[in-house]
Formats: sequence, C-alpha cells, structure tokens
Amino acid sequence: MNRRDAIRSISCLILCLLSLLSPFGCGFVRAEEPAPSAVKVLVAYHSLSGNTERMAEAVVQGAKSVSGTDVVMKRVTHVTADDLFSSDALVVGSPVYWSNMSGEVKTFFDNWQFKFGVFPEFRMKNKIGAAFATGGQISSGKEVTMLTILAAMLGNQMIIVSAGGAFGASATTEGESHGIDKKELADAQALGRRVAEVAGMLKRRPSE
Repeated sequence: MNRRDAIRSISCLILCLLSLLSPFGCGFVRAEEPAPSAVKVLVAYHSLSGNTERMAEAVVQGAKSVSGTDVVMKRVTHVTADDLFSSDALVVGSPVYWSNMSGEVKTFFDNWQFKFGVFPEFRMKNKIGAAFATGGQISSGKEVTMLTILAAMLGNQMIIVSAGGAFGASATTEGESHGIDKKELADAQALGRRVAEVAGMLKRRPSE
C-alpha cells in the first residue's frame, strides 16, 4: 500500500468514526430514540344535573389540546383500578353537597384503599392531580369542595396543580347565569390543558 492509499484508508476510518455522531455516513445509522409514550389523563366526576359533566367535558377539551395526550373521561362509579394506576394525571370533579364533595366522590376516594389497594406502596405517588367543582350559589362551598378533593390527593403523595382559579376550576350554576357560562368553561379548559402540560413535562423529563 502506497502512502496515498494509506492516507485514504485513514481518512475513511476517521469519517466512519465520526459517523457514529451522525445518522448518515459509511453505512452506519444511529438507532432512533423511542418516541415518548402518550400522556394519559383521567377525568373522573360525579354529576346528577349535568352541570359537573359539562365542566368535565371542558376539562377534557383542554387536555386534548395538548399534543401527545390521551384522555379518559368516566363517572367516578365507573373508574377501574387500571384506569387509576395507568394514568399519569387525575382530575376529579364534584358538585357541592353541603359545602363538601358528593358522597359518590368520597366513596371513590375511599375505594382507593378498600377496593384498589393504593397502600402501602402509595401507588398514586407523583401523579398529577387537580380538582373542579360546581355549586348553586357564588358562595356555596366550591373552594372547600376542591380543597377536600386535593387533600385526598395530597394524602396519597400526588403532585397538585391548579388553573382557572386558586384551587382549580369552578362554576356557579344558579341565578342570572342560568347555568355554566363561557368563562367558567374556559377556566375548565385551562385546567385540563395545564394538567396535560405539567404531566407531559414530568413524564418526559430526562432520567437521572
């Protein structure tokens, strides 16, 4: 091998080594990183009049507006253990019953242990949690209702976020508005969107 051929061989070897840093060159293709899996948001609610369901639908719309998000919407009585544990984020909505969450929603949280067995492993730990509520009057206990929902989540070591209000989204369903107005629905959409965004950031963060 003459000197020119030797230089050419060495140059080709250097280019091949450099190709490891590029998807092209010398027949080498760097394996593509796996696409991040979709963020799953579970929206669970109780509704008799349909008002809380309308807010739940708005939360769903907001979450779906974030790319790479799958959303499951279910009444609390229909939520399964798989729904709960496979989710990355949970948004719970309740009407106000005597300045508190409804009995159905309280039973849903009680079932976390009695039916789904979240303890002692804290199986909801580090999932995103949020709340929304509907009540008849302006001062009817909506904030207290949301705080009781969030307290149950905090007790399970979830990560709480809010939007549309200090503690979550809420709506007043009686009086001059005659139901949920556009701003309240927009607040619910904002809540769903922020939940999906934060859940996505947490799920796709680089592993240490």
